[in-house]
Amino acid sequence: MKWTDKDQIIMQGIDRPLGKYYAARLKAQGTCLVAGVASGHGGEIIAEIPVFDLVAEAVAEAGEIQTSLILVPPNQVLDAALEAIAAAIPQLIIVTPGVPPLDLVELLKIASTTGTLILGPGSQGVIIPNYLWLGICEPNFYQSGTIGLITRGDRIGDEVAKTLTAAGYGESMAVNLGTDGIIGSNLSQWLQVFEEDENTEAILLVSQVGGKAEIEAAKYIASAIEKPVIAYLVGLNAAIETNFGDTETIISNQLSYSVAAKNTRKDSLRHFQEAGVTVVEKLADLPASLAKVLS
Repeated sequence: MKWTDKDQIIMQGIDRPLGKYYAARLKAQGTCLVAGVASGHGGEIIAEIPVFDLVAEAVAEAGEIQTSLILVPPNQVLDAALEAIAAAIPQLIIVTPGVPPLDLVELLKIASTTGTLILGPGSQGVIIPNYLWLGICEPNFYQSGTIGLITRGDRIGDEVAKTLTAAGYGESMAVNLGTDGIIGSNLSQWLQVFEEDENTEAILLVSQVGGKAEIEAAKYIASAIEKPVIAYLVGLNAAIETNFGDTETIISNQLSYSVAAKNTRKDSLRHFQEAGVTVVEKLADLPASLAKVLS
């Protein structure tokens, strides 16, 4: 995955309040946002960006598009994404959360056959500080550095980046995978991206405890990642009887007539520790842990 500041971007759902707000900010920040797409708004100009009724029309006018930011309502995401895929756009960042699960299953099945990268749903996007901003994260919280930041959750990336900036650390790139139970690209894929990135010295993974995806990521780190990895697992300090898990884990437990074990937190810790990952329990402890790992 190569992201450059010359990549041409479109925004589907630019007519919505969130779209209008971030279109103007992205444009002012230097993102190459060349077109917006909103059915019924073709011919309009929003934030100095031409708007088209169809993705195909935007591509015909602007030329090759590398990424589409999708901010349409949840029940329109599948159609919007399929329209972008049909126009040969290779990377989709779905900012909209709450997409119907069956729509996601269909979308991911099709995307796997076309090689389309899907970030989200509920993704805050990708940022390479002072170089490229795609999404709705807060760019002022990030600064250039050598930490590859992978987050999952709503706005947690901004909070982590602000903490790192205050301690003098920055990011080579930060990516937010989304908030929904079913998402596109996963932790393991992005761990490999940062493993191969020459500007990244260490990887910081921010996610929940108890999910199957996190355990799979820990196994992947043990088998394929040589760079130091730090994991900040949200929920480590929750009450011991609290159960966490992603959608797949929860559904699997229900189908097997079982309940997530109360030692899920212990299991998550064990897998990461066996993989040689430094696990951080509190956000405030991140800078000290990074200093130790990088030294």
